[in-house]
Amino acid sequence: MHVVGFAGWSGSGKTTLVEQLVPALKRRGLRVSVVKHAHHKFDVDHPGKDTYRHRAAGAFEVLAASSQRTVLIREHEQPAEPQVHQLLAQLWDGVDWVLVEGFKSSNLLKVEVWRPEAQGPVRYPHDDFVVAIATDAPQALPEATLRPVLDLNDPEALAQWLVDNAGRFVYVPEAYA
Repeated sequence: MHVVGFAGWSGSGKTTLVEQLVPALKRRGLRVSVVKHAHHKFDVDHPGKDTYRHRAAGAFEVLAASSQRTVLIREHEQPAEPQVHQLLAQLWDGVDWVLVEGFKSSNLLKVEVWRPEAQGPVRYPHDDFVVAIATDAPQALPEATLRPVLDLNDPEALAQWLVDNAGRFVYVPEAYA
């Protein structure tokens, strides 16, 4: 599998970009998974549903499966920040690409998503794992870079850049152990 991260400040366009890259990669015949870092408590099931009831009863994990979908809900008994490599290990190994949104401090190769109005400093000058910058304002980048600068508003071109550079993004779990 190939793994690439997308890092940037809230409001920079990470979610929109990942949402557009999924079908762009699928049109190339690739199977795509997404790992998303959430900064707060969230739910994927709702009161009254069986999975919610099992979880509310105290189950550590609830796995629901049908002929069309599988979902695993795990309750952390103590607050625990998930590690991206642990999450990647839980994915199906038949996937072609995994797009990782968030985990900006991880040691995954990543594309920094940047807009001038996003609050916070850029990562690329100090983060060796940033391999490209996706922006809609290349002329406004605060520091010059030799990294590729990709058009944030052209997900087809960014998908093609990923495919053309796929060798850089081959995920070898042992390298991160």
